[in-house]
Amino acid sequence: MALKIILLVVFFGIMIGIGVYCRRHATDVNGFVLGGRSVGPWLTAFAYGTSYFSAVIFVGYAGQFGWKFGISATWIGIGNAMLGSLLAWIVLGRRTRIMTQHIGSATMPDFFEKRFNSNHLKIVASVIIFIFMIPYTASLYNGLSRLFEMAFHVDYIYCVIAMSVLTAVYVIAGGYMATAINDFIQGLIMLVGIVAVIAAVLGQNGGFIKSLEGLSQVSDESVSAAPGIFNSFFGPKPLDLLGVVILTSLGTWGLPQMVGKFYSIKNEGAIHKGTVISTVFALVVAGGCYFLGGFGRLFSTNELVAANGFDSIVPAMLAKLPDLLIAVVIILVLSASMSTLSSLVLTSSSTITLDLLKGHVIKDMDDKKQLKIIRTFILVFIVIAGGLAILQYKSSVAFIAQAMGVSWGAMAGAFLAPFLYGLYWKKTSGAAVWVSMLFSAVYMTLDMFSNLKVLTLPAWILPDLLKSPINAGAFCMLAGLVLVPLISLITPKPDRRIVENAFSSYAKTVTVKQTETLGDGEQA
Repeated sequence: MALKIILLVVFFGIMIGIGVYCRRHATDVNGFVLGGRSVGPWLTAFAYGTSYFSAVIFVGYAGQFGWKFGISATWIGIGNAMLGSLLAWIVLGRRTRIMTQHIGSATMPDFFEKRFNSNHLKIVASVIIFIFMIPYTASLYNGLSRLFEMAFHVDYIYCVIAMSVLTAVYVIAGGYMATAINDFIQGLIMLVGIVAVIAAVLGQNGGFIKSLEGLSQVSDESVSAAPGIFNSFFGPKPLDLLGVVILTSLGTWGLPQMVGKFYSIKNEGAIHKGTVISTVFALVVAGGCYFLGGFGRLFSTNELVAANGFDSIVPAMLAKLPDLLIAVVIILVLSASMSTLSSLVLTSSSTITLDLLKGHVIKDMDDKKQLKIIRTFILVFIVIAGGLAILQYKSSVAFIAQAMGVSWGAMAGAFLAPFLYGLYWKKTSGAAVWVSMLFSAVYMTLDMFSNLKVLTLPAWILPDLLKSPINAGAFCMLAGLVLVPLISLITPKPDRRIVENAFSSYAKTVTVKQTETLGDGEQA
């Protein structure tokens, strides 16, 4: 216990120290929200990765989907690395950085206003972000609490308070730069920790081969009658597995806290390096988490699993590890959760301040006042999400994965297609953006109310396959990719002047050093 406490104190001290150190970068809105658009590849890549993977992944998703799909859950981590990291950086990274700087956009709602010339789009996007960020943030608290209770026997409420206070201190003090530097340190802990934990957990069952043999003997008639299905290539439910891969991989393309990382990256070279770093990080962390979760059924007799269900599978796997490794796991999951939490609260508070209040509720808002309000909303958002997390835990409203699924599905479904087409296709219309946003926000809300038994919806609106928030979220994302081009072709064309101004950012002539590129007609 003393070792665990010492490591936690050291960890907390470093995080707060970095927040105080980075105050000099947070003296204006551009520095506080975007880090002055001068963040290097390592910090940006780790900020992207640690915002992507949190306690929701390590505890909620790894536990639930490892149990459901067996070893084939590893495909989710591979999908996260290839689609959610590599392809996202290649498709979105450069264009996002160039166009957002050209049109003067600091947030995703601000992008929609300036790209599609609609102040109302900005307001609606801001409201969607604020509402659906909250259940996602609450799920972060829940994931962390399971491990703290297992390791320290500390009441859940104190876990929420400690995490809230620490995150609020360093984000309010140092803004984006404090978050990015802390994310880098937290990311290193995650990389080392996940490798050590996998080795230790498999060691409990005789190593990798023995663990696979044990998994091959597990059967569950309610899932599949096929023998050895849980250590098969695609598992018992390939279509459901595909839905999870789509939601957790393509989802990053439309999440404001993820796309926002591209706003702040320094230059072209940083984008290329960041692409590689981010992909490797995702392969190790996400691939490792889901691979570990795939062996969850070997711990089905554990009393924690019997009492608390999916969210206790991973804690049960870790309960008998040596004290040093448990301390490492605590720091690992704390790192993952706090990095994501800091990204969420910074995104949400800046969105509310810059896109909803500025110029609408508060007409006269100078830079100093904006900073003050952003910091205030960081605190407000953390308090609301923490309160909801406690309520959710006490009433057992939903599993961690379902809370995250609703949030990801609504936001990514609403924003993925409009943002992607807005960067690449000049004919994307404002009407199509409206349809995509409202369709996903309404559909995921109906899905949530149906799962809470508040509404009973007919099968033609909500078929059995889409009753899961995971599958419903994946459906909303794919639907947006179809709806936006279709609606754009049958609705009035966007203002040519606005469109040409936005896309002119890609045609600018820039001067670079001879060491960075060859001149015309020269040979390599």
